[in-house]
Amino acid sequence: MLTKLSIDNATAEAVIAAASERATAMGVPQNIAVVDEAGHLVAFRRMDGAKFFSIEIAITKAFAAAGTRKATRDIGPATQPGQPGFGAQALVGGRFTTLPGGIPLEAGGAVVGAVGVSSGSTAQDQEVAEAAAAYFSSRWGAGAPVADSQKD
Repeated sequence: MLTKLSIDNATAEAVIAAASERATAMGVPQNIAVVDEAGHLVAFRRMDGAKFFSIEIAITKAFAAAGTRKATRDIGPATQPGQPGFGAQALVGGRFTTLPGGIPLEAGGAVVGAVGVSSGSTAQDQEVAEAAAAYFSSRWGAGAPVADSQKD
């Protein structure tokens, strides 16, 4: 029997709230997606004013980060012609991107989900995704305080 950790809806909504807070502070409305470890959508928010065209991009960034277990900005070089990951987009039905703004979420030594952000510049998307991932890590990631209910 295999036991896996996975992000739940309440946690995903908290991650989205953290991302929304950063995006609001930046003045950049965003589409924010959180997926589970298998890339299935758990929660999504389209902030007022976010570009509708970026909805699927945010979801795809999260999907790619969960699937590769790497930040989307870090997987680009391996997908270039002549590299081992070239053609990966075609293998997953086009649901793959190397645009910045997708970051895996880790807890208990495993990827439990990912966040994807899109509607600003790639630098803005990355900044909002990093804020969301930092929030998650501070609450549930490595080094996060253990709740009394989790102690022996």
